Formats: sequence, C-alpha cells, structure tokens
Amino acid sequence: MKICWIGTGVMGASMVKNCMKNGHEANVYNRTFDKAKACEDFGAKAFNNLKDALVGCDVVFTIVGYPKDVEEVYDVIFETCPAGTIAVDMTTSSPALAEILAERGKQYGITVLDAPVSGGDSGARNAALSIMVGGEKEAFDKLIPLFECMGKNIVYTGKAGSGQHTKMANQIAIAGTIAAVNEALAYSKATGLDPQVVLSAISAGAAGSWQMSNNGPKMLKEDDSAGFFIKHFIKDMSLAQKEASDRNLKLEVLDEVLKIYQKLSEEGCDNYGTQSIYRHFK
Repeated sequence: MKICWIGTGVMGASMVKNCMKNGHEANVYNRTFDKAKACEDFGAKAFNNLKDALVGCDVVFTIVGYPKDVEEVYDVIFETCPAGTIAVDMTTSSPALAEILAERGKQYGITVLDAPVSGGDSGARNAALSIMVGGEKEAFDKLIPLFECMGKNIVYTGKAGSGQHTKMANQIAIAGTIAAVNEALAYSKATGLDPQVVLSAISAGAAGSWQMSNNGPKMLKEDDSAGFFIKHFIKDMSLAQKEASDRNLKLEVLDEVLKIYQKLSEEGCDNYGTQSIYRHFK
C-alpha cells in the first residue's frame, strides 16, 4: 500500500520504517522537517507541506503530540484526501475526539480509526507494540497486514473511541505500576539493601512487570533519557482523569501519580523519560 505517515518522532519514525521493511511505500511529514527528512535514509519520501504528502496515498497514519494537533491534522486530511481513504490516528488522544473524527470522516467518505499504541520506543523499534483499535471493523480487517508490521498484540476493541478508552485504561495501570516500582526501589535504598539485588529478586516474581524490567534499571542508573516523555504522560493521565471524572469515577492512585509528574514538570523535567519519577524521592 501507499501510505502517508504524519508524525516522525520517537515512535513514528520506527513505525513507518517497519511498514516499509514489509514492502509498503511511504510519504512522511513532520512539523519539524528535519525529522521527516531523516526518514529518507530508509527510503521514505519527506515533504514539508502536509497536503503534498497526502496526495496519492491509500492510508494515512497520524501519531502527533496532543489532541489539538490531531484536530489540526485531520482538518487537512478531510480537505485533501479522496473518498475511500482510511485514516488511522495512533496518537494517545481524547476518546471523545476520536468519536467526532469518525463521524466527520463519514461526511467525506473517509474512514477514521483510533489506534493508540503501547510499548514505548523499544516496542516501536522492534515492531512489538500493542495496538488498540476502535472504529469500523471492516476497515480494521483491511489494515491488519499494516498493523502487523508494527505490533505483536493487535486488538479490535469496538466502536470509534474504544481504542482510546482502552489506552486510557493502559495508562491508568502504568501510572500505578511505575510509581510502585519507584517506591520499592526507594524502600530498598532506605533500608540499606542493594537496590540492584532487590530488583533482580523481585522482578522474576509476582511483582514483575514491564515497568520494573525496563524502567527499573534506568531508575537505578538515574538515566533520564526519554523512551516516553513526561509531558506526554501528563497529557495521557489528564485525559484519563477527565474521562473518569465525567463518569463520577474517582481514581485515587492516578490522581496522586499525576500530581507527582506535574511537580516534576514544574521542575523542568518535561522532556525526560517517565522513569525520572525516581527524582521525586531525591
């Protein structure tokens, strides 16, 4: 297929690269043109004008920063793409916006799926992402070969917005898990244990998790490098908090973890990785 890929940051560049490894052609666009240009190293064609990038493409993938960015991009997609195009938003964004975009797309004959992902930069590089897809089942079925270029756990979750709601559940679970890993390591240090030994001991048992195995070692090394930015995690948790509040649901763990990350943001840590929660105990 000929695809247009919008958003070639930490995740997007690896994802489009994996699509191309499987024989698909790609036009790429990023607001920072140099990031799109870098994709030409693996055969993509970079554009500094979004409308030009969309021309002649069967499928459009978007993975941008915030819901407002999603809205802006889809305004152009609806104006430019012909009927029959399938557009897939892989940004972690608002479930309500996903529903709106799916309805708007129908006016133009464009099918819009919401398909946020989980697995971080390593999952994107290794084509091992979990992909949670909401929207028309027929369009999902058609794009399974493309999703399989990027992920190993591809789940159709239901109607438009369902993919985003599933990702909210994912981020809620991560919030509690990453904070718990950090507290366990802080406790081990406070009691005079070797935290590396503790990490090895508990990561293979019932406490083990992706966060413990992948971000635990980074916490011990005080490695702030970003596989997933704090600023984006704050955005995700805030979206989940709003969705819960709209349903009169109080998520106490999420609320507390969000406060910790907001404090880190105020301290200038927005572009650090989420494992930098270790700084909360320093």
